[in-house]
Amino acid sequence: MEVILLEKLGKFGDIGDKVKVKAGYGRNYLIPKGKAVFATDENIAVFESRRAELEANARERLDSAKIRASKLAEIGAVKIKAIAGEEGKLFGSIGPKEIEQAILGAGGEVARSEINLPEGSFRSLGSFEVDIKVHSDIVQTISLIIEPQ
Repeated sequence: MEVILLEKLGKFGDIGDKVKVKAGYGRNYLIPKGKAVFATDENIAVFESRRAELEANARERLDSAKIRASKLAEIGAVKIKAIAGEEGKLFGSIGPKEIEQAILGAGGEVARSEINLPEGSFRSLGSFEVDIKVHSDIVQTISLIIEPQ
């Protein structure tokens, strides 16, 4: 299935690129979320008339993402207190929800979906690095310190 991207998608392409994607991904995610349209002659013409508007919106989102990333960089480290056993293992885990609340409490702006934990939730005390993807081009790293309660 061929689609025209209406916004930049990391591994697929930039605004206006005509790309081939799997039918289910296009039909169930890209098109309903407004990230792409079917690559028909009519849609290509409509896209070309809206190209300047879409590119301006993309620049605006990038600028706001840069501001959010700089605010996250100012925060630097976030501390979370958790109940842990004698060996330093947590009773439970620290996931994106808890990290989001800690960052919001420290004055940053972040959505849970932007927090990247490739190895899963944290289950022990210590200091960790967490990547926050504020934009497809911008990833900000913050330090997470999990302390005993």
